[in-house]
Amino acid sequence: MIGAALLWLGVGVLATLAIVVGLRVAWFVQGAYLIRRAGPRPFLATHHTIWRDPGGVESLDLSSGPGGPGGAPVPPFNFIEEHMTGSQPCVSVTDTRGRRWRVKWGNEVRAENFAVRLVWACGYHAETTYFVESGTIDGAHSLQRARACIGDDCRFREARFELDDPEVRKLFEEHSWAWNDNPFLGTPQLNGLKVLVMLLADWDTKDRRDVARGSNTAIFEHRVGRWRREARYLITDWGGSMGRWGSTVVTRGRWDPEGFAAQNAAFVTGTQDGLVHFGYVGQRTADVATGISIEDVRWLCRYLARLTDMQLRAALDASGASADETERFTQAIRQRINQLVRAVA
Repeated sequence: MIGAALLWLGVGVLATLAIVVGLRVAWFVQGAYLIRRAGPRPFLATHHTIWRDPGGVESLDLSSGPGGPGGAPVPPFNFIEEHMTGSQPCVSVTDTRGRRWRVKWGNEVRAENFAVRLVWACGYHAETTYFVESGTIDGAHSLQRARACIGDDCRFREARFELDDPEVRKLFEEHSWAWNDNPFLGTPQLNGLKVLVMLLADWDTKDRRDVARGSNTAIFEHRVGRWRREARYLITDWGGSMGRWGSTVVTRGRWDPEGFAAQNAAFVTGTQDGLVHFGYVGQRTADVATGISIEDVRWLCRYLARLTDMQLRAALDASGASADETERFTQAIRQRINQLVRAVA
């Protein structure tokens, strides 16, 4: 009798273990599916956001941007490593406060630095980014891609510093999000971001579907409490902006005030049946430029239209723009904002 009881007890324990293991497997399979569907696992993040209320837009400091005046990188800088991926030369450094930064050079630096400040001022998540005119990176020797950007004396010019916060978990590529697959489809917040992409003429709108070429969307997990994380959806590369939009390398550009202003007439092309139509062309034109309602644009203008020309100039100056570039870009951006306001008036 005792032997039979022990046998049945063993069978019961094994059955219970099988059920528990099965549930755990199902849980992780579901989590992996959710990651592919454009979001972190539910036990790592419980709140998904793409926008937050920026408050008094007209009083924001666009010279400093998301990092604030006290967040800028502080020399001396010490070399950590060089990165072999991406379209532009890039290295990682630490500053005197021990913070880690990704330093990038090339023709995307100014455009990216400005775009980050504009979308942040409208309430969208953006990375902490600064334009540094010149400096020294100690220990930066035997470089490959960045060899032309840092001299033998370890000095550099015109670089973008992007904060690399170790507390933030960053999901890129297939774990990021797509314009046609994310939790915010049909919301003014997502459609407002699309309008800003077009306003900034950012043609490089690759997303999770473009893994082979590199996604420009990502999900950053921030700890916002002891047991809670927030999944923030954002665009991580604005380097293809502030020039001409277009579908080919021949028709598009970046950081070109003349080309940017030349397309103003094609920015808002009209309204019909409650929708606003745009002349924008990019790598994901259908996903970005269509389905924007008048109400979506009206919602965005509550924030965008409150930016002053002084703030725009401050953001451009902080991005390394010349005096002429600052004035030409400010005028062209104001014209585009006015087009949006008139479209929903």
